[in-house]
Amino acid sequence: MTKAEIVSRIAQQTGIEKEVVMTVVEAFMENVKDAMIAGNEVFLRGFGSFIIKQRAEKVARNISKNTTIVIPAHSIPAFKPAKVFLNAVKEGK
Repeated sequence: MTKAEIVSRIAQQTGIEKEVVMTVVEAFMENVKDAMIAGNEVFLRGFGSFIIKQRAEKVARNISKNTTIVIPAHSIPAFKPAKVFLNAVKEGK
């Protein structure tokens, strides 16, 4: 499902114009990004959490040059679904 499809569904379900729904969806995504860039996590009860995972430093190989490289420790964004959401997906409901 794409962002445009989500906007269309929300507009149909609520009766709100697509342009307004698009603005709200864009603002939501921008706020989640800004919060995570600032080092904060976003918790949505019953849905899940947008969390920041820490990746440890590791050694990897560049196969084309046959050299070893070090990938430094870094943070990545991740989504952790709520148990209710996870169970609903598992059960196909």
